[in-house]
Amino acid sequence: MAFQFARVELYSRKGKEGRGTGFVFDEVSRVPSASMHVKAPVAPIVVAGLDPDALRALHDDRAVAARQEVKGGKLRAVRQDQNTLAAIVLSHPATMDEYRSRPEVAADVRAWEQRSVAWLRVQYGDQLVSVLRHEDESHPHLHAYILPDDPGMKAGPLHPGFRAKAAVTAAGPRPGEDEKAHSKRANGAYQEAMRGWLDDYHAKVGQPSGLLRLGPRKRHLTRAAWHEEKRQAVALKEALAKAETLEAKGAAFVDRTKEEAAKLRADAARRADAAKAAEASARKREETARGAMEKAARDTKAAKRLMGLGGALRGFWDGLRKSKVAARIREELRPTVERWQRAEAAAAARAVAESDRRQQAEKRASVLLASAAELGAQRDELRARLARYEPAAVAPVLPRPHP
Repeated sequence: MAFQFARVELYSRKGKEGRGTGFVFDEVSRVPSASMHVKAPVAPIVVAGLDPDALRALHDDRAVAARQEVKGGKLRAVRQDQNTLAAIVLSHPATMDEYRSRPEVAADVRAWEQRSVAWLRVQYGDQLVSVLRHEDESHPHLHAYILPDDPGMKAGPLHPGFRAKAAVTAAGPRPGEDEKAHSKRANGAYQEAMRGWLDDYHAKVGQPSGLLRLGPRKRHLTRAAWHEEKRQAVALKEALAKAETLEAKGAAFVDRTKEEAAKLRADAARRADAAKAAEASARKREETARGAMEKAARDTKAAKRLMGLGGALRGFWDGLRKSKVAARIREELRPTVERWQRAEAAAAARAVAESDRRQQAEKRASVLLASAAELGAQRDELRARLARYEPAAVAPVLPRPHP
């Protein structure tokens, strides 16, 4: 496996040596006049974000609308030579023949592509508006386009080297530092920032993809040392892939465990709610049953009083039969007594039914109480009538006086 390739450049609408933003958009779209270096141009493949035409339209609209504040607080349109676009090229060392003929190489390129897009999004966030892939050159490669989101549409801060150099330049020389030393330090900041940018890309994308940071010529390596380093890069890639697999499995296990725990908690909560509902229902039924039992006891007590009154009436009736005036009273009071007996039987039947059908207890109790009141009234009437008849029945017969 060879080394990584990553480059970032800034472009203005005017451009330098004819390479402005218009030319860049023509080249990536494979307009023939801008694609002379490609033998058989093929339209790019959209990997993320906008297609070339939408990218061009968005950039041009923003550039026209961009305004920069000048002296006096006035706003003016940005100049044609101001950089308004950052373009990044990322290339994979596999050849297109390997990419097309070997599935394992194609899989490696796809994994590298996904890592590259993820890295770009971390670096530039929403300012990353398009990532396109070309497959019509010697190696599969990506073109990423970043548009600045500030009102003046300044692309300089999107370039890590220019941003670091501008910071040193804006801070001015240090005490005792001349202009030449200050410029040298600014250039050093540029180089250091670019090394950090490439190092970060290598750590996040290159190493996991089995790519080396630099080529052999820049480090003056022998061919044997170069191949040994490539072998180590492949071994490191495999180790990182295994680590990613283990991490993914661990994350999946953690997710499954959390999901199962959530299900268990939810099931326990449902069971607890059901138990509480059952307990409340049982308590309610118990209270209902207790109330019904208390009411039944009251109704039974009232029925017993009525039944006791009926026994007293029967005893009273039997006593009447022994009376000397029983026949006469019986004939006169028979309808009333029979009516009492029927009322007593009905009251007893209702009392028995009350204990079996508690849902009608209030209605039956009312009937029983009414019957009791009627019996009491009729008993008082009987006693009044007996009081009229009893003295005549027991009065002594006096002898007639002799003349």
